[in-house]
Amino acid sequence: MTNIEETFKVKGEELLKKVKQLVKEGNVRRIIIKDKSGKVLVEFPLTFGVVGAVLAPMLAAIGAIAALVTQCSITVQREVKKK
Repeated sequence: MTNIEETFKVKGEELLKKVKQLVKEGNVRRIIIKDKSGKVLVEFPLTFGVVGAVLAPMLAAIGAIAALVTQCSITVQREVKKK
């Protein structure tokens, strides 16, 4: 397995929607949210099979961050199978 990183720039109001989309993809292992200056605001490790009640506190925190920032970036670490 190999880990790759992707970074997405999003507006505060789009943050929660984008994180939910990334979690549904299933191969995301870590989500790091940074402010526009690059300071890490929050970092969440995701394990395979994370669902429901486990996600609720994380999504609540992301919603609070979204209310406070105008722009931020999401860095996603994915695990991909080597061919």
